[in-house]
Amino acid sequence: MSNLNIYGWNDKLNQLKQESIYKTLSHGRVVVVYRTCYAIISEKGLFQCELTGNMMFSRSDFELPCTGDWVIFQPLDERIGIIVDMLPRERTLYRKKTGTVADRQTLASHVNKAFIVQSLDDNFNVRRIERFMVQILEENIKPALVLNKADLNFDRQKTEEAIKHVISQMPVFFTSIYHSETILRLKESIAEGETVVFVGSSGVGKSSLINALCGKVVLRTSDISGSTGKGRHTSTRREMVWMEGSGVLIDTPGVREFGLAVDNPDSLAEMMEISDYTDSCHFKDCTHINEPGCAVREAVDNGNLDHKVYQSYLKLRRETRHFATSEHEKRKKEKSFSKMVDEGKKHKSNF
Repeated sequence: MSNLNIYGWNDKLNQLKQESIYKTLSHGRVVVVYRTCYAIISEKGLFQCELTGNMMFSRSDFELPCTGDWVIFQPLDERIGIIVDMLPRERTLYRKKTGTVADRQTLASHVNKAFIVQSLDDNFNVRRIERFMVQILEENIKPALVLNKADLNFDRQKTEEAIKHVISQMPVFFTSIYHSETILRLKESIAEGETVVFVGSSGVGKSSLINALCGKVVLRTSDISGSTGKGRHTSTRREMVWMEGSGVLIDTPGVREFGLAVDNPDSLAEMMEISDYTDSCHFKDCTHINEPGCAVREAVDNGNLDHKVYQSYLKLRRETRHFATSEHEKRKKEKSFSKMVDEGKKHKSNF
């Protein structure tokens, strides 16, 4: 028997289940997704489940179950079942699907915290940190920055100076799997029943960190490539593991591109720590590019605001506005199409 409370099950989720027409069936949490097959942890152990045809074909890709989702399923035998329903999502981490204008890809759901993992070598990239942070905060998930491989030679003062504008938004951990005290501090930041997702590029050591936190090998890892100096792509799927006496951890494959799927571009100013300047602009609709009386431009010119942070803010704002506009148009077309189908059905019923 499995205690689902350690996986995050609570009274609110139980209430949501009671509202489903399938409330008498079993429930569980998605641990791993294998294309069309789902590993589900339930009170009776691990089940391999597939979706009903109705769920599979009536939902968009990002609406299908992902790692972290809570589902209701019909057991067919001791280890096989069919997923018939999914409980409403909360605190779901998305990104813009690669190669699309406004499609989302779901990374994990029912997430309490997200660890943005970077390694203190050539992988360190402040602009990438900002991207992850913005998307995580957008979903009301608590971010933390994990700067891994602290056993390498690096300039700590220079590193801290580069991230000073994001420190107020999240705690920062310097970690190394060779220094147990750094792993302990990270572990102490995870409460029992919490779900933490690890995000970052390939080779930064996400899987190794999870193994170190669990005190045993629970995920496969690989060495750094000798020819390129970069991490080999190890994790190929989003996978959940339980950390004994604590929370659950979700490993994710490394991403080269992390497009923002943010609906509210106006939230960027506060996230990027420049809202004090934007609020002081002469014009309320200031674009912070060439308007007179722009407090943001003035802060850049006098050195109070880092020019690179300013340029990053403008780039992220353009990207989020484009996504928000494209998604609005997409929803408008879908609504128009649905209305046309309904009218067609109504017209057909009159004959």
